[in-house]
Amino acid sequence: MPRVLAVLTASACLLASATLSVAEEVPGLVKTRPSEGRYVETDQGFMVPYSVTIPGTELSFRMVPVPGGTYQMGSSEDEPGHKEDEGPQIPVQVEPFWMAEREVNWAEYREFMKLYVVFKRFEQQKLRAVTEENRVDAITAPTQLYEPSFTFEFGDDDNLPAVTMTQYAAKQYSKWLSKVTGLQLRLPSDAEWEYACRAGSQTAYFFGDDPAELDEYAWYAETTNLEEIKPVATKKPNPWGLYDMHGSVAEWVIDEYREDGYAWLAEKAKNGPIPASEAIAWPTEEYPRTVRGGSWEMDAEECRCASKLGSNVPDWKAEDPNLPLSPWWFTSDPARGVGFRLVRPLKEMPREEIARFWEIDSEDVQYDVDVRLQEGRGVLGIVDETLPQAIEELGVDE
Repeated sequence: MPRVLAVLTASACLLASATLSVAEEVPGLVKTRPSEGRYVETDQGFMVPYSVTIPGTELSFRMVPVPGGTYQMGSSEDEPGHKEDEGPQIPVQVEPFWMAEREVNWAEYREFMKLYVVFKRFEQQKLRAVTEENRVDAITAPTQLYEPSFTFEFGDDDNLPAVTMTQYAAKQYSKWLSKVTGLQLRLPSDAEWEYACRAGSQTAYFFGDDPAELDEYAWYAETTNLEEIKPVATKKPNPWGLYDMHGSVAEWVIDEYREDGYAWLAEKAKNGPIPASEAIAWPTEEYPRTVRGGSWEMDAEECRCASKLGSNVPDWKAEDPNLPLSPWWFTSDPARGVGFRLVRPLKEMPREEIARFWEIDSEDVQYDVDVRLQEGRGVLGIVDETLPQAIEELGVDE
């Protein structure tokens, strides 16, 4: 069983980063036990925090190790705020992974948004053509926001969390970043997200049951006064070094949303803990899909470890005048309180398995994307480690 040891410190992070940069081939994994700082011991080595720089930019984000272990997913019926979609509690076995210490911010997401113009230019100049043979390495980039003044009403500063993207767009973002960095990055599963949020606890919040303490850790309705969203990572992190797991923006996970919660797993759980990979409720419809953690507009009980929200495409795209509706953007609240963060598994997944976290899984979404491509309002582009250099040579103005 992997073990999590010590405490995350700034000096330890620098030490771990320096160690892996000169001695290791796998980012975030070192062979020698760190002399200080937080790490996770596994049969492959010691997982440590590390930074990822987005190729072609000076932007970077940190990934922190999450130890493997078993926990009770969901909440008990006597927890204040408990809802039916949080039960019954199910024992789940989680494998070690790294998780971004904070949510994706606008500085990072804008780099993804820029790809729309880039791919259009490639298409016009007949460069990096998408073919049947290489289509597996292609993504669609989001079109421009329909009404940016609404999305950015509460700000679009670089360090504010990016919001209003659909789950499909978040998945395409993770594929883009995976392909250009060579790392397997994806959305977390429902079980992984809650496990990371809890950080070894089984209380309503990772710090305990008293919502009065939430002010120290979260931007939510009481601390924002519903006036503005706040920069990421400006409150205290949880014990595993993860910021804003409560509040800030609710975060996409890969699972569909089920009103009956984990009832579909109850029979299987009688035989013992269920592997997290087998506890994923894979979506087949465009909605509802699950977002976790509550947002800056929500009350404390909606920000608990077990709380969740199901997406509603008709409501969340109510102001979208496009036909078909945009597959990349929502237009209406509560979508301005929805964002995401990425994870990277310790054990690399086979191509067909990781692709399931990246690709379209709904006929409705596929139709919307296909129509946009046919009408020229969408564009496909190849993403790989040569893309940043190709963009530089293209000379696209920001």
